[in-house]
Amino acid sequence: MITDLSVLTQLCYDTLREREYSISLQGSIVSEWEALATWMQSQDIHIFSEDIGFRYCDEVLGGHIISKDMSKKTKKRLRSIRMLTSFQQNGEFEFRSPRIEWRFEGEEGSLFKEYLNYISDIRRLASSTIRNKTEYLYQLYCYITENDLSIADLSVDGMESFFRGRNYTESSRHNAGSAIKLFLQYAYDTGHTHTDLSVCVLPDNYDRHSKLPTTYTETEIRSAIETVERTSSIGKRDYLVLLLAAEYGWRAKDITTFRFDEIDWDRNIICFDQHKTGNAVVFPLLASVGNAIIDYVKHGRPESDSPYVILCSERSKWAKPLSSPTIHSIVSQYLCKARVPDWQTKKHGPHSLRHSLATNMLKKEVSLPVISTVLGHQTTATTKVYLKIDTDKLRQCPLPMPALHSQHYEGV
Repeated sequence: MITDLSVLTQLCYDTLREREYSISLQGSIVSEWEALATWMQSQDIHIFSEDIGFRYCDEVLGGHIISKDMSKKTKKRLRSIRMLTSFQQNGEFEFRSPRIEWRFEGEEGSLFKEYLNYISDIRRLASSTIRNKTEYLYQLYCYITENDLSIADLSVDGMESFFRGRNYTESSRHNAGSAIKLFLQYAYDTGHTHTDLSVCVLPDNYDRHSKLPTTYTETEIRSAIETVERTSSIGKRDYLVLLLAAEYGWRAKDITTFRFDEIDWDRNIICFDQHKTGNAVVFPLLASVGNAIIDYVKHGRPESDSPYVILCSERSKWAKPLSSPTIHSIVSQYLCKARVPDWQTKKHGPHSLRHSLATNMLKKEVSLPVISTVLGHQTTATTKVYLKIDTDKLRQCPLPMPALHSQHYEGV
């Protein structure tokens, strides 16, 4: 880790120039870095760290987390310092300055941090999953510290009090309970608690398959794809994104991590491990998809040795892989552009196209095991959720109502 501020700022400055930040923006950012250097000299500080950067922000800017009462100028200054701290930690500028911070401190906080390191370094869970668990665990940490408790003090009544105080939705209550239960099991397995406190998290009645999946018809999806203006590099990229989501039912993360070495041009197949499940899935390389890849790579993709197929064209993120929110925005944009009915009130990301693929295959009487294989589900039980939206087949299920001969009904 680079702790020499002058070396760190030079590396960050080189990155600003490589990404073609405007001269004026470069000047304002560098000016704030110089102010930080002056402050460190006045404090007789010679080693830069995240804590030092945050201390500067707290003392000079009024905080290291964005707040509602911060002026636009202060937010820009804060962003400049956080660019240094994030680059020092990860070798990359953070996407945006956060409005909330999860800091686990003290003896109780050390166990939370140990567990988060475990699921990151040992379990190697996805960053989005870790972030989701961190949010729920931080709320538990705050509950413990605010009530002057320890983890060992948790009980059934205490956990129910915690859940009531958070006003969770049914799904959030389920997700929070699952995250906390796994954390408490880890605490017991590693000897931090003498009893398995995960039993204090009572089961709930949440059924994640109780809601009907959002789907679009093949005509609606086709109209969205046809609205893409494919003469531009962005259009070629968006067209490929839509095809991967609609034709293969890929999740956003599968699209952003799609690599060239997963394409077998000789056998006309795509073989990759799904990001969410790790399951190996093989897809035929459809002519439409293959042609879209070739067109994008030849005429739309930024020149780069990156192993990922789809890359950013924006100057600030040039030749970097797309993010999942960007995939969601692309799908939403063309559903809107095609004027698909009710798209705003329905789910409108890549997952809705995944649901649509399964549903439309079911309507064509494709067997459940085949659909399960295409979607990469581990069992057909997961795929059965789509049975409830095949209304044509459901109409064949009801039994005829027998004639009623009761005097009660005859008198009505």
